Formats: sequence, C-alpha cells, structure tokens
Amino acid sequence: MTRPIPAALTALLLLAACAPLVVDGIDFGTNSSRFANDGECDDPRFTGAGMADQLRSSNIKSDSTDCATLYQAEQIRPARSRAQWDRAQCRRIEYGDDSSPYARDGDCDDPRFTGPGTFSLMLASDRGKDATDCRALCNSGAVWLK
Repeated sequence: MTRPIPAALTALLLLAACAPLVVDGIDFGTNSSRFANDGECDDPRFTGAGMADQLRSSNIKSDSTDCATLYQAEQIRPARSRAQWDRAQCRRIEYGDDSSPYARDGDCDDPRFTGPGTFSLMLASDRGKDATDCRALCNSGAVWLK
C-alpha cells in the first residue's frame, strides 16, 4: 500500500525542473534526464519496485520528480553505501550464472549491485547473469548489493 503524497511535496516537485530537489536530506537533483517524468526512477543511486529497467550513470540526480515521488511512496530507497556492506555477506549471495552477453568482461553487469566495479548501463535482463564478475568484484569490495 502506498502513502498519499503530501501537498507540500507536490508543490516542491513542480519546482524540481529548475532547482535541485532535496527531501529527507537526499538530493534528488533536477529533471534534466530525457527519461524524467515517465513514472519510473532512472537514477541508479536507488533501488526498489519503482525503478526503470535500464539504469545509466548519466541519470544520477537527473530524474528528481519521479524518484522523489516514488521515494515518498516507499516504492524505492537509496542503495546501500560501501560502509553499510560487509564483504563477508558476499558468500551468501546467489549470483546465478554467466548467461549474459556481457558476462566475464571484468564489470559486474547485474543490476542488484552497486559500486565502482559496476558497468555504467545496468539492464534488468542481466539480473543473476554475470556471476563470475560480480562474485569476484564483491569479494574484492568493488561492488555490493544495493
């Protein structure tokens, strides 16, 4: 069940196209992405049911209205930071297989992960399909689960 969006937030969202939008201390940025205002969050700093199927690093802080609205509705949350992740947790992850066309290329292409070892374009279709890269990078601390 989603919560209704407060009127004050709605007013702030209308201003987001011009100025950076900050909610609960999170800088959602502006609506400068070509994917802004499509009902999905395209900012890879977040995770959850309201996320787009393709996430590009170029959309960081560029989809403020969608992301702030979905955040307020509890459909997305900020991804974990490296400080919130313990490498020992890497042993408990079900990585899947290497069936992605981008498997074994040195980058983790699985959209469940974040960190400097991930590729700049994450596709939902690569979920659980880049096991070798993601396992190695998780164990090294270069990626972690969102």
